Amino acid sequence: MKVLGLETSCDETGLAIFDSEQIDSDNQGLLGQVLYSQIELHALYGGVVPELASRDHIRKLVPLFNELLAQCDISKDEIDAVAYTKGPGLIGALMTGALFGRSLAYGLGIPAIGVHHMEGHLLAPLMGANPPAFPFVSLLVSGGHTLLIAARGVGQYEILGESIDDAAGECFDKAAKMLNLPYPGGPNIAKLAENGDPSAYDLPRPMLHRGLDFSFSGMKTAVHNLIKDTEGSGSGSDSNPQVRADIAASFQHAVVDTLVKKCVKALKQAEMSRLVIAGGVSANIHLRETLEAELAKINATVHYAPPALCTDNGAMIAYAGYERLQAGQADDLAVSCVPRWPMTELPAV
Repeated sequence: MKVLGLETSCDETGLAIFDSEQIDSDNQGLLGQVLYSQIELHALYGGVVPELASRDHIRKLVPLFNELLAQCDISKDEIDAVAYTKGPGLIGALMTGALFGRSLAYGLGIPAIGVHHMEGHLLAPLMGANPPAFPFVSLLVSGGHTLLIAARGVGQYEILGESIDDAAGECFDKAAKMLNLPYPGGPNIAKLAENGDPSAYDLPRPMLHRGLDFSFSGMKTAVHNLIKDTEGSGSGSDSNPQVRADIAASFQHAVVDTLVKKCVKALKQAEMSRLVIAGGVSANIHLRETLEAELAKINATVHYAPPALCTDNGAMIAYAGYERLQAGQADDLAVSCVPRWPMTELPAV
């Protein structure tokens, strides 16, 4: 089965084709993918502008679809099904991919299915060279979400903890903006932190000892106050590169320390020994190294999505769609998108 995946939940236009007949090959079924990022467009505003995101998806969907077909050396008539991101996300952006995907499927006379964006992230590591087996605990950490989930199968999810305010990736973006670093914040904070001392400043770890939920708004405020009160933290003529690097490193370490300690607690609570981490923040090298070191102490393992599948992409949507399509699930002709969509509402496979 060849499944076209469409991802348009925010500021990336991602398309991919997953071929189940290639699932045992080196690319784990991924026939090809294309991705267009709107980073330069939104960098002018320091964050995503929803209306501009929707317009850019409309502009890029057809050219990217044609590029993908050429890359995979197939015609559109060879596609067996279409999977598109149904939610959560920006409603206008979601509708562009949903309407394109559902219309294409109708024209080709093939099934279509709306996919949960975060389920796509959760299942993306299963497309890796050494996919983890269920059950496992999953940390989904991105610009819009921070979730700890006990996954016992596709659609069998229990929310163990989530952010009650800012997501971890959102906190990275805001801290970067305070340091006058470009958008997106995560990679730029990490780059600046390479030359910094992570123990230079003691930043809070909110809710560290209160269950498995997260809160990053207090950390954001603490970074704001630290920058305001620390000489040389600005980017002007009085800037001190070492001070700025120390602030970035201390902030990154505080976020990572919080995430890692919650993951260890979640694994013990769920009585599981496998952790799957996905989402844009999962590409952070300090997070990966710290997780591997701490999980080794409790005889647990950590699994990641392939690097190209950490951020939003069409491949994860194609794969998640395939898992549900092969179980006989599909959508009718009505197109509906869900900006807020709890994963616990998903049917089991």
